[in-house]
This record gives sequence, structure tokens and C-alpha cells, in this order.
Amino acid sequence: MFRFAKAPAYLLISALLGTSIAAPANDLSSLPDIGTAAAATLSIEKEIEYGDAYMRMIRASMPVISDPLLSEYISDLGHRLVANANDVRTPFNFFMIQNRQINAFAFFGGHVAIHSGLFLHAKTESELASVVAHEIAHVTQRHLARSMEDQARKSPATLAALIGSMMLAIASPEAGIAAIHATTAASAQGQINYTRSNEKEADRIGIATLSKAGFDVQAMPRFFGRLADQYRYVSTPPPMLLTHPLPESRITDSRSRANQFPARQVATSKRYQLARSRIVARYAGIDSNAALDWFERQEKRSNAVTKDAIAYGKALVYIDSEQYEKAHALLDPLLAKEPNNRFYIDSATDLDLHQKKYDRAISRLEAAQKANPNNKVLRLNLANALQEADRNNESIPILTRYTYDNPEDPNGWHLLAQAQAANGRRDAELAARAELLALRGAWEKAIQMYIQASQIVEVNSLDQARYDARIDQLRLARQRFANL
Repeated sequence: MFRFAKAPAYLLISALLGTSIAAPANDLSSLPDIGTAAAATLSIEKEIEYGDAYMRMIRASMPVISDPLLSEYISDLGHRLVANANDVRTPFNFFMIQNRQINAFAFFGGHVAIHSGLFLHAKTESELASVVAHEIAHVTQRHLARSMEDQARKSPATLAALIGSMMLAIASPEAGIAAIHATTAASAQGQINYTRSNEKEADRIGIATLSKAGFDVQAMPRFFGRLADQYRYVSTPPPMLLTHPLPESRITDSRSRANQFPARQVATSKRYQLARSRIVARYAGIDSNAALDWFERQEKRSNAVTKDAIAYGKALVYIDSEQYEKAHALLDPLLAKEPNNRFYIDSATDLDLHQKKYDRAISRLEAAQKANPNNKVLRLNLANALQEADRNNESIPILTRYTYDNPEDPNGWHLLAQAQAANGRRDAELAARAELLALRGAWEKAIQMYIQASQIVEVNSLDQARYDARIDQLRLARQRFANL
């Protein structure tokens, strides 16, 4: 329903380097579990701290997709896999980056990033899930921490510099890997071997997770093989193939491991198809004509499920290009068939708001909330619709509760700042904007905004005490961030 401006792209290194122990492909039980290694160098608690710092850097410098529907989908998919993974010792956070290049990466503390371009190349939900499962395995096996432990054992003085290189690597995966090589003074061949062994280990564990989660295990070797064939002779492969090499031996190994699991036909979910259509319509970086051409090509080979998803995607293009009658013609039948589908509800509400039919939008969302009262997408959309209708007094309690429940979601703080500004509550607006800045690691600006808010309100009031307490918390956070 609502979208935000994106910051310029900033490429954080996604290479996960480390050692592993090889085993015959036909004996899964003989493989040792070494995912709990590296605690001597980097504790789980410290990993989570680094992950929090990385996440704030990414929000400040990469085009993170804040779309509530897409966030809900990728989070649900990721946590379905996590629920079937072993050695899970951190919380997981799944998010998407608007980038047409094929890539995914994991980093400290259970954060997993997925480029929107993956949806354009993964032909099934199982193929997308195979990439996510692979990245989850990098986290559970602590590949990054194990690499640090290996380097610290060789030269303890390099550990701090190694962490700094990984946090500050910019521009490209090649530059990031080069920075790590320079920092550690390790041989290039040794680092390549670490990467390949980690990739095979992540494949092995990822395939087992895929199977337990009910996905098609053959999707991993199938997707990897197709990528290898597609980019075999190009001079500049996509980032995913730079940080996740695909030699023939790795594809063969993943196929052999997948063959050890029962064959399973798994249908691609409608949610995946709808998410994919939403990305093509709004996050593929193409104009409306190109998006419609893409949907029309897909329509020629569509089935019942993909036909609905294609109609939905075309409706989004028509909404965004202000062709509202065409959008209604496609969306109304979809909503009549599935009145509780949140993708359809969201877009129908978009139409209502564009046509200034505020009461209808609010009624639609309130009815949907009765069936699913705590859903994040519906809560945000209702708050937004109330604001569009100039009913900010009603949206503020919803957003106050939402930001309490979801303090790391910038959507809630953004809407709350808007609502407080419209209501003339300058102190509360400043506080909400300060939280947005803190999510991006802009500690000084966040603290200054809270200081301004504290100076505005009545002396010794509850609001002032609350703002002053938050200033103290942010100063402590700033200090921890500086000492990483």
C-alpha cells in the first residue's frame, strides 16, 4: 500500500569463509557436526552484536525493500526452513534488497538477505527455498566465525583487522574478498578451498533442511546447474557466483546428496507466485510497459495458479499508472474468489485510497482484521488508510502498539512520525524520526532529536522522563557500536 524511497546501493561482503571436514557423499551419518565451533574466538552473543551493527549499516546504505507483504512472505518462508534446521542458536531475520542481480548472503546473528532478482530467476518456490536453506546453513555452521578462529590461531593480531575488513568491505564481492586476503595475509588458494568446502557443507545441510521442510530437494542442484550453464562464459558473473562458486564438482555433489532423499513433487505456492508478480510490477526496475510485456509472455504458458498471479501483477501495474478501471476489472474477480487473500486486500485498498474512497478502504481492512487481528500487513494498512482519511487520532494508537511490538520495522515509525506531525505533536514526531535514525545507526542525530523532544515537553512530565531515558539508552548503544 505504501512504499519508501531507497538509498543508493552499497554492497556488503557476503563471502562466508571457513573450514570443514569432507566425507563421502553416500554417508550422511558419518559427517561430523562442527557447527558449534568458533566459540573461543567469537561468542554467539558477540555475533548477535555484530549482526545488529551490520543490519543498521545495511538499512542506511542499501535499497532494503520495506514492502510489508513481501517482508511477510520471505520471513514466513525463512522461518519455515529454520524450524526444520539443526544447530539454530540465534534468532533469524530475513529481508529483501531491491537488486536485479542474482544474490543472497548471510551474516552474523542470523541475518539473511535475498536480492529481489532471485525471484526473477527461480522458477519454483523450492528453488528459492534452496538458496535460503543454503544461507541458513552458513549461519548455523558458523562459517564466518570459524574462518575468524582459523585466522586468529595463525595470527591473533589480525582478528580485529579481519572483523573491520568484513564490516567495511564495499563496492563488490571481489573487493571485499581482496580486503580479507590482504588483512589475513592468507594464500589465495587456501581461501578458495575454505570457500568451496563451506559451500559444499552448506549445500549438504541445506538439502536436509529442504527435505524436512517439505520442499523439493532436487530444486537445489537443478537451480545451481541452470545458473552455471547460463553464466558459464560471461566475463562478469552475478555476485552470487562470485561469492558462491559453482564448479561442476559442487553441482554433482549436490545432485548426489539430493538423490539420497525420496523423490517428491511439490507444487509452488500461490503466495510465491503473487510475491513474484509484485516484485516484477514494483521492484524489478522496469517501466510499466516492460512489466506488462513480461506478464503477457508469462500468460501464454500459465496455469490456474499462475494465471491469477499474472492478473494480480497486471492490476498492480495499472494501479501505479493510474489506470484504475483496468485494475478493477482484473482485481475485483480475484478478490471475490479469495476475499481473505492479503495480497488482494492490500491492492484493493490501494485502489480505494487512490480513488479517495476512504471509508470503503477502512471498512475492508477492519473486516479483514477481525479474521486475523494481529497481522502486521493489515495493521499497517489500516493505520495508513486512517491517515489518508485524516483520522490520525485513530491511527496513532494502532501505530504506538505496532512499534512497541515491532521496534525494528521502519514502516511503523515512518507512519507514526507522519501521524504525529499531522496532529501537531512535534515532540512525538521527533521521537519517531529518532527511532528511524537509530535503526540506521545514526546515533548522534537520533540523540539530538530526542534532546529536542525532551526540551519541548513540560518539565518533569512523564513524556520528558521517557525521552530522557531513551537518550541514555541510545548513548549506551552508540558506545557499544563504537567499540565493536
